[in-house]
Amino acid sequence: MGSVDSLVALFLQGPPGKFARTIADSLEAVGAKTCRVNLCAGDWLNWHDNRCTSYGGSLRDWPNWLRSFCRENNVTHIIYYADRVPYHVAAAEIGAELGLTCLAYENGYLRPDWITLEHYGMSAHSRFPADPDLIRRLGADLPEIDRTPLYRYPFINEALNEVSWNMANVIFPLAFPGYVRDKLYHPLIDYLSNIPRFSLARRRNRHAKHVIDDIISTNLPYYVFPLQLQSDYQLRFNSQYDHIAEAAEEVIVSFAAHAPSAARLVFKIHPLDNGMEPWAKILRTLAKKHRVKKRVLLVDGGDLNQLLTHAAGSLTINSTTGLHALRVGCPTKVLGIATYDIPGLTCQKDLDAFWRNGTAPDTHLLDCLERLLAAAIQVKGCFYTKEGREAAATLMAERIVNDTVNQPQALCEPPPRLAIAKSRGIATNFAEQLRKRGKTERWTHAWDG
Repeated sequence: MGSVDSLVALFLQGPPGKFARTIADSLEAVGAKTCRVNLCAGDWLNWHDNRCTSYGGSLRDWPNWLRSFCRENNVTHIIYYADRVPYHVAAAEIGAELGLTCLAYENGYLRPDWITLEHYGMSAHSRFPADPDLIRRLGADLPEIDRTPLYRYPFINEALNEVSWNMANVIFPLAFPGYVRDKLYHPLIDYLSNIPRFSLARRRNRHAKHVIDDIISTNLPYYVFPLQLQSDYQLRFNSQYDHIAEAAEEVIVSFAAHAPSAARLVFKIHPLDNGMEPWAKILRTLAKKHRVKKRVLLVDGGDLNQLLTHAAGSLTINSTTGLHALRVGCPTKVLGIATYDIPGLTCQKDLDAFWRNGTAPDTHLLDCLERLLAAAIQVKGCFYTKEGREAAATLMAERIVNDTVNQPQALCEPPPRLAIAKSRGIATNFAEQLRKRGKTERWTHAWDG
């Protein structure tokens, strides 16, 4: 790349809070220029200095506006959090068209204390290698990962940032009239629904612990399907499913026909689930429909690692819980698109064969994968403490300036998982994503009452 003096980084939406501004400040400190486009009141609340420009137009007009903004301001880099947010999907396409460097960041694969930073996007759009031989070659001589937790924070830190950002958008919608919130649930309903969940968390965990102990103590084979959050962008726009219920039914149908007759299928609710998806009703209905009602269980709380350690196998759409399963040697089947879905790690057989012939992960390959992840697309830090923000922002700015994101040699073109995504009908561009919006909401309402 050229001199840092010619680097102009445009920041779009970041995680609620000060993190995006902290990266920008770190870049400015080494001589780069930064700017920011605020898309909504929450963005403005988090960052509104003289580097900021507000966009109040429509989502459909956004690509043309952004193209002009980038040209007028000599932008060289576009940096955004959560690559499947529709504004960021369009930004990646405009960036590619103009020859700009697009960088996406997100919660890390090697949690806690890690943040992902890679070119363009995650999952289907990741440029990270998918070839196991290349991963072994690149990762074998990289340093061991420091897994010491450094930046612990109470959940209230994250919650306060999230609530303030969303409520600013609810209270001041006219400040950005064209903004498309594109959240699955209205923030007020979402937050109110969490109150009973949090108040009963201890009771649920106590009950779940007994259920998990009972499942393990029977010594019968069981398979674990940890549920993701239905609102997760990686699920809604980086998988072939409009709703997790579709994946659950696909799994239950296969389980009923091909799993050992003594085996059970255990679904586990995400610890941050707000309770708005009626999982008990959905799974009970599907299990009854396919005549495995007594063999399908639902756990709400408890220790996922304990479940995975003793399981005959695990399934996921594209959650990072798949990595947790691999770390304890659990045969794992990925239903969607995931960066770690690699021959030798995850089961590459079809779902029907998985139940009786799941393959355990190659521990050496897993070690190479995680070392390469840490070196190429992970930075140590966190979003929600001052120390964690500054540590991560400094490292991210260093990689951006030195053009070492996805290095060493972990930048593959074309994206190695994109062809599979397209073959499964996953929305892979801005126009397709606009058409898909709303389908998950209809699925949710189908289970009302």
